[in-house]
Amino acid sequence: MAIEQVVTAGTFSIDGEDFEVENNVWLVGDETEVVVVDAAHDHRPILEALRGREVTAIVATHGHNDHINAAAALAEATGAPILMHPDDAELWAHVYPDRRWDRDLRDGDVLDVGGHELLVLHTPGHTPGGLCLYDAAAGVLFSADTLFKGGPGATGRSFSDFPTIIESIRTKLLGLPAETVVHTGHGDDTTIGDEAPHLEEWIDRGH
Repeated sequence: MAIEQVVTAGTFSIDGEDFEVENNVWLVGDETEVVVVDAAHDHRPILEALRGREVTAIVATHGHNDHINAAAALAEATGAPILMHPDDAELWAHVYPDRRWDRDLRDGDVLDVGGHELLVLHTPGHTPGGLCLYDAAAGVLFSADTLFKGGPGATGRSFSDFPTIIESIRTKLLGLPAETVVHTGHGDDTTIGDEAPHLEEWIDRGH
């Protein structure tokens, strides 16, 4: 079994503002097949990291442009379907007005790939359709932009809501085993045990 990281860079655009960002793209699977978590910015380094393996799915953890802007090109290159929660349809349409994602993902769905079982957790707040993927056997959570080292994903922008992301983190993530490694959408890894004690601090500061 393998979990591999590819870092890509580009522009995140929201509410009329642009930000230069680096994104973590995660490949989950084995030596023959993988799921790609968040095809960000440039499909070419992702293709290179695949080393010819079959892509069974391209998961969009949410509809922000920096997490989906390489998804269509990667899908075309690999033949893989793009999976996303339908609550982010409006965000998706900002990037792809003429193409829908291929299949819906919903809370409780399970993706099987290369010996991994990835449980889909719907964690709205950063966006309405935000998702995390939990690999219980590997002790790993792919938290996308829901949970980072040091706190929750950003709110205060269109389609986001701070009380909602706090509720998602409280009810869906912080009850996972403390040793669970959290692979984030941007920046460094953390663990559930490192973040859980700070929930009330985040609530008090409001972000």
